[in-house]
Amino acid sequence: MPSRIYDASDDWDPLTNAISPPPDESAQEREDRIKQELEAKQKSDAIDEDLNRQRVLERKGPKPVRVLLLGMCEGKSTFLKFFKLMHDPKAFSAERASWRAVIQLNVVRSIHIILDAMTHPSQSRHNHRAVTKEIVSSTSSSPLSGEIPLPEDTSEIEPELIEIRSRLSALLQIEDLLTRRLTPKDYSEVGTTQLAPAYPLKHVQTELAINSSVPWKQRFDRLVGKGDTERMIIDWDDPNDPGKTLHACGEDMIRLWKHPLVQQMLEKQNLRLEEMAGFFLDSLPDITAERYLPTDEHILRARLKTLGVSEHQIKVSAGSDVGSDWRIFDVGGHRSLRLISAWAPFFENNLNAIIFLAPISAFDQVLAEAPKVNRLEDSVSLWTSIVANKILQHTDLILFLNKCDLMAAKLASGIKLKDYVVSYGNRPNDFESTTNYLRKKFAGILKENSPLPRTFYCHYTSVTVSSLSCFYLTSLDLIFRF
Repeated sequence: MPSRIYDASDDWDPLTNAISPPPDESAQEREDRIKQELEAKQKSDAIDEDLNRQRVLERKGPKPVRVLLLGMCEGKSTFLKFFKLMHDPKAFSAERASWRAVIQLNVVRSIHIILDAMTHPSQSRHNHRAVTKEIVSSTSSSPLSGEIPLPEDTSEIEPELIEIRSRLSALLQIEDLLTRRLTPKDYSEVGTTQLAPAYPLKHVQTELAINSSVPWKQRFDRLVGKGDTERMIIDWDDPNDPGKTLHACGEDMIRLWKHPLVQQMLEKQNLRLEEMAGFFLDSLPDITAERYLPTDEHILRARLKTLGVSEHQIKVSAGSDVGSDWRIFDVGGHRSLRLISAWAPFFENNLNAIIFLAPISAFDQVLAEAPKVNRLEDSVSLWTSIVANKILQHTDLILFLNKCDLMAAKLASGIKLKDYVVSYGNRPNDFESTTNYLRKKFAGILKENSPLPRTFYCHYTSVTVSSLSCFYLTSLDLIFRF
C-alpha cells in the first residue's frame, strides 16, 4: 500500500497530531498533563546534565582503560564477576539475593534434566557427537509446568525413584516462577529469549537468555552494607520464596543425584551434568538450606546467559601507575552477536587490549544455536577472525585457554581429543600434550593471519577462585605493559 506524501501546504502533520492534547481535554486533565510533561522534562534535563558532566570529567581526567572481552559467554561472565569482587566488593555483595535466584534456577533445571532422562532410562546413545548437542542445549527439556510423563515400562525404575520423581515434580512450578521473576514485565518483548532447541525432540529444549540492557537484578531484594556490617532485607517469610520449596525438596534432590541407578542412567545416556555451566548438584546441602545465601564461589559459578553488548565501568585501585577507571566491554557469546564488522569500528584505536577466552574442554561439544558446529572449532574460527581484522590490528590480544580443570578430567576419563580434532593424530592423550598442541595452533593462527606482527600472550586458567586470581593478576600485568 503506497504511503501518503505530505508537502509544505498540508495543514495536517502526523507528528504534531500525535503529540497534541485531546480536543476534549478538561481543565484538570490539562493541568495534570502539563505537570507530567514538566516532570518528564526535568528528568530529561537532569540526565543530559549528568551525561555532559561525565563527558567533561572524561576529557579532563586520565584516559580510562578499555578492554574488550570475547569468547564463550560463561567464561566472560565469570571474569566480570571476579573483577567486580576484587574492586567493588560492596556492590558484589549487594547482588547476592539476585544471584541466589539464578543459582536456584540452575539447580532446578539440572534436576529437570534428570527427571526428563528418566522417561527413557534404558536409552543408550552411542553417537557421542549427537549426545553432546543435548548436553550443551539442555537446561530444561520438558514443559515448565505440569507432570513429566513416566516411561511406559516402569519396571526399569526402582519404586523409590518413582516416588522421589513424583515429589520433585513440584520443582517445575518453581522453574516457571523463577523464569518469570527474571523477566521484567516492562521488557517482555526484548528482555528474554527462549533459545531454540539443538534439534527437534518430543519436548522443546530451551534456555533462558536475558538481554544485557535488562535490569534483572533490580527484581530481587538486595543486601545493603552499612559500615562493616550487612543488613539483609530479604523477606525470608515470603510464602512464595522458591527457597522454601527447594528446602522441602532438598533431601529428595540429594538422594536422586547420589542414587547409583541415576548415575548409571546418566552415564549410559552420556549426560555429563558436571560439565555444564551452572552445575550445583554437588552443593545441594548448602543451596537447599533454609536461609541460603550464595558464597562468592557460588556466584562465580552461576549461569545466566545474556545477549547483546554491555559496558561495565569499574574503579580499580592498584597503585599510582595504574588507571583507575576501567571500561570492560562484553560482546554476547551467542554466535549471532559476533558479526565483527558490526562492532569493530567502534573500538578502532580505542582499546588497551582484547581478552579472548577459549574453553578448551568443549572440544567434544557443540553450540546450542548451531548444533553442527563444534565449540572448540567455533572458538578457533572467532580467534582467526579477530586476529585477521585490520581495524583491530593495533590492539594486543591476551588468550586464555579456559576450563583446564575440566579438560584434564575429561582426558583422564578416556575421552580422546583425536576423535574430535582429527589433525591431532596419534599424539598422547594427556593434558600437557593436548594443551601444548592447542596453544601452538592458536599461536600459528596469530602469526599467519595478523596484519601486523604481534606478541602471542597465552595462559591457562580454570573456574576456581585460585585460578581466577592468577587469571585476573596476569590480565592486569599484561594490560599495563601495553
